[in-house]
Amino acid sequence: MKILLVDDDPDLLAVTAFALQQAGFQVVKATEGAFALQAFEEEQPDLAVLDINLPRMNGFELAKRLREKSSVPILMLTARSEEEDVVQSLALGADDYLTKPFSPRILLARIRALLRRSGLEAQGEARLGGLTLDADELALRDASGRLLRLTPLEAKFLQLLFAHDGRTVSTERILSHVWGQRAGGNRQLLKQLVHRLRQKLEAHGFDAIVRTVPNAGYSASVPDDPGTSATK
Repeated sequence: MKILLVDDDPDLLAVTAFALQQAGFQVVKATEGAFALQAFEEEQPDLAVLDINLPRMNGFELAKRLREKSSVPILMLTARSEEEDVVQSLALGADDYLTKPFSPRILLARIRALLRRSGLEAQGEARLGGLTLDADELALRDASGRLLRLTPLEAKFLQLLFAHDGRTVSTERILSHVWGQRAGGNRQLLKQLVHRLRQKLEAHGFDAIVRTVPNAGYSASVPDDPGTSATK
């Protein structure tokens, strides 16, 4: 799981990044908005932690621009506790906020809560239409109780699609979520995974739930859940 961490305080940035890395997260660091936008495009993180008081482009503007292009969870950091900061952060699309100073344990707890709510951290079951995905047990079940065993990569792929509930997920985001930096932008890896998964679903009597959205990415839908308009 990859986190974009943006703060202009180098000491706090280093300490916070270390705590996140110790907890098992990959961390992409940036000290100002322009670098953060570039890092976001290149690294496709699963969550962004943004300081409000950044030079040149403040955290509000950065959050607005990230939200225009992505639905990843955003956590705002502020040294001020004014109600207006909180209201503005949430109005721009941020999902949570944390007031400085904070302990690494509190930050980790907030991050994990956001990932759980977004369906990006395997916690029990996820559902789409009549299907139930258990990412911990690597299993997919339909309404009749039919069970399909999944590989870890297949489970991570479906977990991300289920979390977006029929909305299109970009190819870059999927590559980052499933393979991390190992993928290196290799779209052929994803095509092969989707091909094998579709064959497995068909062979075991499951509906063709993975949809290719031309020039965009993939989505998941089932017959009683129209999802997005796409081609098979």
